[in-house]
Amino acid sequence: MAVTFTDMPIELLRAYRPALDAPADLEAFWETTIAEARAAARPATLTPIDAPVRALSVSDLTFTGFDGHEIRGWVVRPHGDALLPAVIEYIGYGGGRGLPGERLNWATAGYVHVIMDTRGQGSTWSVGDTPDPHGSAAAFPGVMTRGIRDPHEYYYRRLFTDAVRLVDVVRELPGVDPSRVAVTGGSQGGGLSIAAAALAGDAVAAVLPDVPFLCDFPNAITRTPSAPFTEITRYLAVHRDDTASVLRTLSYVDGAILARRIAQPAFFSVAFMDDVVLPSGVFAAFHALASDDAAIEEYPYNGHEGGGHRHWMKQVAWLDARFGM
Repeated sequence: MAVTFTDMPIELLRAYRPALDAPADLEAFWETTIAEARAAARPATLTPIDAPVRALSVSDLTFTGFDGHEIRGWVVRPHGDALLPAVIEYIGYGGGRGLPGERLNWATAGYVHVIMDTRGQGSTWSVGDTPDPHGSAAAFPGVMTRGIRDPHEYYYRRLFTDAVRLVDVVRELPGVDPSRVAVTGGSQGGGLSIAAAALAGDAVAAVLPDVPFLCDFPNAITRTPSAPFTEITRYLAVHRDDTASVLRTLSYVDGAILARRIAQPAFFSVAFMDDVVLPSGVFAAFHALASDDAAIEEYPYNGHEGGGHRHWMKQVAWLDARFGM
């Protein structure tokens, strides 16, 4: 946890709206990317597994994401065939979908809980099963700089597309109410939930980003003292002539730019002692929302762990109210 209290005075954070330029072809870039992934899609498979979690149903999900690549996931739900709302959870940096039954919280609250594996990650703090078959030019260790010179080659183009494709798939799963699909996640998962809500449009009914990563890149890569943002800083320290192309690429995936497309109900969280995701980046995305139903929960004395289980309890209450649970 950071030893200093936030990255700027709180009154400035609550008003922070950086002037971030969106690329002129942003909409066309993402429309083309997602249309290509949908054209390459194959039917998803859902296979029940014999997990030690007996009070809930656990299934192994395989679906196709960017370029028709196979992506893994888990679907956890209460037993039975009742039509239920769904919560899609995206995973934090370095993590994967984990072991079967490892993540149960939303299913215990009565939702269909879908956990997406993270291509090319899943070996830092939790297990993953999805490779990233797409190559990359020279990059700093980690995924932040894979293909960073060109938005078409950038790693997060592929991962964001996976996240949107999962929304398509979940809305067609048996026992899921397609009008009540929410997206959530912490850190990188929060950034992915912003991207999914921004790029999937009305298919996402609510978004709950928890201390979201991948926002306000120009400020984050110069002020954040901790990884993963520092992967980009270290890359630019070597590739001294690539700053303009790198910043252009990042503008296509910046959550504080994509959030302008979000009109759905949104519930954010921010931690003021977070030295991994600076509070300013979270507020930049939150203030960019086009939603009339948006709230942010502040945790003044927490680091990147944010509000932990206490915040999840608030998320459940917030989503229950909007989904009629």
